[in-house]
Amino acid sequence: MENEKLKKVSIFIGIIAILSIFAVAMTKSMRKEEKEKTKELTATVMSIENGKVTVQDMNNIIYTFGIKDIQASVGENINIKYTGELNVSKDYQDNDIIDYSKSARSVDENGIPNDWKDNGIFSNYYILANNKLKSMTLEEKIAQLLLVRYPGTGAEEVLKKYSFGGYVFFEKDFKDKTEQQVKNMMSSLQKVAKTPILTAVDEEGGKVVRVSSNPNLASEKFASSKDLYAKGGLDAIRVDTINKSNVLANLGINLNLAPVVDVSTNSTDYMYDRTIGENTQITSNFAKTVIEASKNRGVSYTLKHFPGYGNNPDTHTTGATDNRTYDEIKNNDLPPFKAGIEAGAEAVLVSHNTVTNIDDKNPASLSPAVHNLLRKELSFTGVIITDDLAMGAVSSIPNASVKAILAGNDILITTDYEDSMKQIKTAVENGDIDESLINKLAFRVLSWKYAKGMMMVNQK
Repeated sequence: MENEKLKKVSIFIGIIAILSIFAVAMTKSMRKEEKEKTKELTATVMSIENGKVTVQDMNNIIYTFGIKDIQASVGENINIKYTGELNVSKDYQDNDIIDYSKSARSVDENGIPNDWKDNGIFSNYYILANNKLKSMTLEEKIAQLLLVRYPGTGAEEVLKKYSFGGYVFFEKDFKDKTEQQVKNMMSSLQKVAKTPILTAVDEEGGKVVRVSSNPNLASEKFASSKDLYAKGGLDAIRVDTINKSNVLANLGINLNLAPVVDVSTNSTDYMYDRTIGENTQITSNFAKTVIEASKNRGVSYTLKHFPGYGNNPDTHTTGATDNRTYDEIKNNDLPPFKAGIEAGAEAVLVSHNTVTNIDDKNPASLSPAVHNLLRKELSFTGVIITDDLAMGAVSSIPNASVKAILAGNDILITTDYEDSMKQIKTAVENGDIDESLINKLAFRVLSWKYAKGMMMVNQK
């Protein structure tokens, strides 16, 4: 009897083992079949160089494939048939390319290319933006992509000539001015602008206070997020954001390049004093609170510095290399950006740190893989802005403005606007950038401006 039981158990175990082997074999077979299954991607050619073809799909994700002797031009849509899985974090896709063919760009009943329509945060304003875009020259469309350091003397004449997307102002631009003088300065700029401009400042609070450093413009300097949180938690952050927005909007400033949502709990970090100084969860709540409190107050806020500054040194003077693991960045640094985006953030600013486990060849601001992470993993459909291209980490990189465009940015912060304009226009004339890409980016910037309510005033 005992032998009979053992025999049955042995048979049962044998059956289970056979089934397990069969299941593993089936799984491997299915994986192989899936890997070998032909898939398709329709995208626009961004660049062609040495057998490498870089494309951007309708979700603004950028891929680079190896396609030798491709018979397509920059700006054309192509349909790529391939096997394997695409990896948005890789700078080069090693998939087997089965075939490719040209694909006609389709437009909707309003003349908007269907591959521009991402159902994004500004989608209610696409028709208005497209109508405006049709009236603009190439130079005017390129200029919309530039957020230029305010030149001071002659700023109105420069704006008349170039019609920039906007100006960014620093502390010295407000020094000793009265409230009315600042209002007049902003009003004069908007009056001469052919397209209403973004007027931007870094009013973070604490160490970085461009406006409230002038006692004529604010009763006191805005406090750092760290001090506010220590004294009154998120309620104090909410009240401060509302007060800050009211001060900026009253002066005619419509974009704040804040909050800093980098996670830093180490007082020796370069970025520590500009952060809330708390863990990932509290920093995420901070990001959510600021974005929610800023809504409908006339000032847009910008999450920075994507994908998270970490313990990197100052990139104003030199490059910085971030060697943290991808999982560490994903789990520690991305959640605050995700929280802010889900709360309705309209803009994200990208750092110049080289994040080796995302892209070891390019600073984040010039990295398609970093921008893919923002667009794909965090589902961001708003405006992506570079940190200042005059900073030491990128200022010596040739054609940085062109590389910034091809990496997936919408707006470039620049001091040498003439060089940026020249770089981009030359790239279009040479065929390195197709005008359709410039149109697409200007379209998004204009959609944002309509969404902000800027375009109904002083539009020429």
